[in-house]
Amino acid sequence: MADTVDAATRSRMMSGIRARDTKIELAIRKALFARGYRYRTDVRRLPGRPDIVLPRWKAVILVHGCFWHAHDCGLCRIPATRPEFWKAKLEGNSERDRRNEAALMDAGWRIATVWECALRSKGSEAVKEVAGQLDVWIRGPEQMIEIRG
Repeated sequence: MADTVDAATRSRMMSGIRARDTKIELAIRKALFARGYRYRTDVRRLPGRPDIVLPRWKAVILVHGCFWHAHDCGLCRIPATRPEFWKAKLEGNSERDRRNEAALMDAGWRIATVWECALRSKGSEAVKEVAGQLDVWIRGPEQMIEIRG
């Protein structure tokens, strides 16, 4: 199946996708800040440069887009154009995520993963709910938590 837009338009669309400061990440950061948490972003010395780092609690929060991190939900569909390339690309992303999580755990960090499907198109109540789950996790003893839609 052919692409629905020309190559120049697809290139422009793909270049608009950012790795940092996505709407979902900003919503989570804002909710955590409102709850009194202070955090760092883009800490380059940590494996995988986690999205949100809470040094006081030795905790990191990874905000994953369902497509780019190959989540098994309705938001992740392999494109019909060049499916072999995309399958390999997304599998490589998932493998890198697993390596980074293992390295973070080995370094003593606790990890929370928030998936895009937990918040996308669900409004501010979903953000409050996710922030509440993160609040309980941050102050609790759990090593890992995954929040999905």
